[in-house]
Amino acid sequence: MSSFKSISANALDAIDLQLLSVLQTDASISNIALAEKLNISPPTCLRRTKRLQQEAWIEKQVAILSANKLSQHLGHSVTAIIEVSLDKQGEEWLAAFEKRAVQEVAVQQCWRVSPGPDFVLVTQLADMPAYLAFTQRLLTQDANVRNVKAFFSVKRAKFGTEIPLPASV
Repeated sequence: MSSFKSISANALDAIDLQLLSVLQTDASISNIALAEKLNISPPTCLRRTKRLQQEAWIEKQVAILSANKLSQHLGHSVTAIIEVSLDKQGEEWLAAFEKRAVQEVAVQQCWRVSPGPDFVLVTQLADMPAYLAFTQRLLTQDANVRNVKAFFSVKRAKFGTEIPLPASV
């Protein structure tokens, strides 16, 4: 019997976890630099990265823009965290609201939560008139929206996208 651990198609080993850890903090790193950090060859590194993408361990790679710099350049900016409670919570009602919410470009995150409100939305809008138009379009015109509670950001103390990963499996 072999002493090597069999890796199934959807399993992660220690190198995969290291690779994911580095990429989630800096996806712009070159394959060569990434391979050096992991002490593996560049072809192996590229093959592993492609496999992790194909198996959807990596959903997508994006550039995270500076909301502060953009608001200074473009004018005011409003970040609102909105709790939404629906009158009817059947799956079809929840799915219908969720579908409409995720289609809104201002919605950066849409979370179905429990207990408490049915949804929490994180939104980014140009200004208060844009917020008003957004709420009328998504919330006021929906007869199933029972309650809305909005919180407006006055300062962002932390923003991150990293998921804590174990050092090994």
